[in-house]
Amino acid sequence: MRVLFVSLSSAGHTYPLVPLAVAARDAGHEVRFAVGEGMHPALEGLGVRPFRVADSFYEVYAEDMEPELRRWRPDLVVHGWGVPGAAVAAVRAGVPGLWHGFGRMFPDGIGLEPPARNAETRGRPHIDICPASLQDKEFLETEERVPLRPVPFSGTHGPKGWDVSPGPVVYVTLGTAFGTPELLRMLIDGLAVTAARVVVAAGRVAVEEVGAVPGNVTVRTWVDQAELWPHVDVVVHHGGSGTTLGALGAGVPQVMLPQGADQFANAEAVAAAGAGLRLLPGEVTAGAVAGCVAEARHGGYRDAARAIAEEIARMPSPREVARRLPEFV
Repeated sequence: MRVLFVSLSSAGHTYPLVPLAVAARDAGHEVRFAVGEGMHPALEGLGVRPFRVADSFYEVYAEDMEPELRRWRPDLVVHGWGVPGAAVAAVRAGVPGLWHGFGRMFPDGIGLEPPARNAETRGRPHIDICPASLQDKEFLETEERVPLRPVPFSGTHGPKGWDVSPGPVVYVTLGTAFGTPELLRMLIDGLAVTAARVVVAAGRVAVEEVGAVPGNVTVRTWVDQAELWPHVDVVVHHGGSGTTLGALGAGVPQVMLPQGADQFANAEAVAAAGAGLRLLPGEVTAGAVAGCVAEARHGGYRDAARAIAEEIARMPSPREVARRLPEFV
């Protein structure tokens, strides 16, 4: 069977689709991945044949996809929530398709078109990597879901290996699209005085812009989160879906500093579940973050996070869902 995966060209949208794409390849399907060239280095070597659609670099539109669908004639298209154009093109070409989520169903007003908004694509099943206890309730009630366990994928670049000494570790990340030197510096100053090792993923902020750091602080441009999670006591982050689900899957309490996109909804859901705390933009100070980290480490937040981790562990694996893909053709 030929399976075409399509995603926005960003880590937060591409990486959630990778575990199923690899599992589909392992199940014997011929797999290709349509995405902008920025994501190709992370996908090359996985056997999923990444390629750029037409003149598309970030977004994918229906007119971009139509020639590719005629040329390759896939049996199934797995299109991310962020590329409704790919879903429209598949419908018009008569090719079965599945939506693939990246977390909770996102709210209106964040710059993405909700899948239910388009009459042409409405009713297609959703591969849903969000545990039901945190998923949007209206989405749960109205859409057909195919649960899939979220499996962290961190790409194939950057240094690996952690010599983590015994003791608490606080992980700080503001993702690949958010963060400023000033905010990272504030977080480091607030957390460095704690008796913890602080690991910082600087993302789009150059490491040298962060400046000198104390001996208990490590700053890297990129961190393999999948490798680091077993060592983390608390994560301080922006509320992106990938970090949110990664922390929940590892049973790690969270301190969330939402800034935009779907982050406010994610932070609200995690706080309501008791698995973390949130600080809104006007509340973020070095002292407030340090206080929240101390509370998250010693409150009942870890128990709540571990309960969700157990729920995630019971969700079907990528291999199990890959075996079901022919059902949707």
